[in-house]
Amino acid sequence: MAISIRHLGEVDYDETWQKMRDFTDNRQKDTPDELWFLQHPAVYTLGKNGKPEHVLNSAEIPVINSDRGGQVTYHGPGQIVVYTLLDLSRLNIGVRTLVTDLEQVIIELLNDYGIAANARRDAPGVYVNDAKIAALGLRVRKGCSFHGLALNVAMDLEPFSRINPCGYEGLEVTQIKNFISDIKLESVTDDLQQRLIEQFSYE
Repeated sequence: MAISIRHLGEVDYDETWQKMRDFTDNRQKDTPDELWFLQHPAVYTLGKNGKPEHVLNSAEIPVINSDRGGQVTYHGPGQIVVYTLLDLSRLNIGVRTLVTDLEQVIIELLNDYGIAANARRDAPGVYVNDAKIAALGLRVRKGCSFHGLALNVAMDLEPFSRINPCGYEGLEVTQIKNFISDIKLESVTDDLQQRLIEQFSYE
């Protein structure tokens, strides 16, 4: 199966969210799947069941109510966001399998870097020593997924201290830079892209 890969740079959350919805609404049975790699300027997003009280002090950072699953998270420069615009019917997988597959891709990527990571059944995402290093939030419409994953690479983690990440009070957050001081966002993006292509058997 073919897939289209887009590298969008740093883009506004609202505009990109609208483009994802438009793509999903307009795609046909033969529309190739797409992966969008990008970063967002500082923003907090609340999932469709997100509770506003999990935002403790947003200060100058905007808070956006999104239609993805999950609670509150933070996006900012130095974090790789991948939006997974996939036809799950064509891939013959459900959303639970998609979550597991995305978690496994990140775990294996981190393992390549010598970082031992794991998933948790009770709280989607990827963790290193109980600190969250990657978050997942998805939406499925017409059998197709959008939104996706966010992997902390080399960013300012302070804004996470102003929320209960993913709805968990006191949840620690970490990033690849804490383990590999000279990590490059571009190299992680390349490695993550390759692993995603392999995981879903794309060409």
